[in-house]
Amino acid sequence: MSDPVWKSEIIPADQALPGRTRPIATAPAHVITGRDIRMTCPEGMTELHLGLGCFWGAERIFWETPGVWHTAVGYGGGSTPNPTYEETCSGATGHTELVRVIFDPALITLDDVLKRFWEAHDPTQGMRQGNDRGTQYRSAIYTTANDQLAAARESANAYQQELAKAGLGPITTEIAPAGPFYYAEDYHQQYLARNPSGYCGIGGTGVVCPIGT
Repeated sequence: MSDPVWKSEIIPADQALPGRTRPIATAPAHVITGRDIRMTCPEGMTELHLGLGCFWGAERIFWETPGVWHTAVGYGGGSTPNPTYEETCSGATGHTELVRVIFDPALITLDDVLKRFWEAHDPTQGMRQGNDRGTQYRSAIYTTANDQLAAARESANAYQQELAKAGLGPITTEIAPAGPFYYAEDYHQQYLARNPSGYCGIGGTGVVCPIGT
């Protein structure tokens, strides 16, 4: 079990759990679409890894978004290779809960995906979302291309101005190039499709992000 400090600060890499060399077991296919859960991003589509609190509700937001072609949940942004859910929740891996989002830019723009991200949670809360507390709930945008990185930072600047007008504090979202994405266990994938009345702690600020449609 990690020291409680690693629930409010990201654990240094040299203190993180060692993890394992082999990926943990996950679902073979997306519950809704039937697509390979580990599929590579098809040519012409775009991939982002987004953290906005508990990944159960976060994933549903994106699989319900028109133009999003594939989703999966997992862990990233930390140090431990192939972590488990329990390890990630301990704070001893440094990872946050993520949704892997693949979308068709002919149907939805990057700005529209980012707008959905910003408005779906409170990006000013640091190492928590609402009552969910810990480094695994921190807000993050991990990009797979340089143009995404620039667009994400520009969107954060634009949204910060609107949040400030509403009396909210600075955005704490980590925006960085994507590192490894470690798929979460089978039962986490499309959790709210399997358990429609299950827990969802996702909630936005009510502040409109001035980008996209």
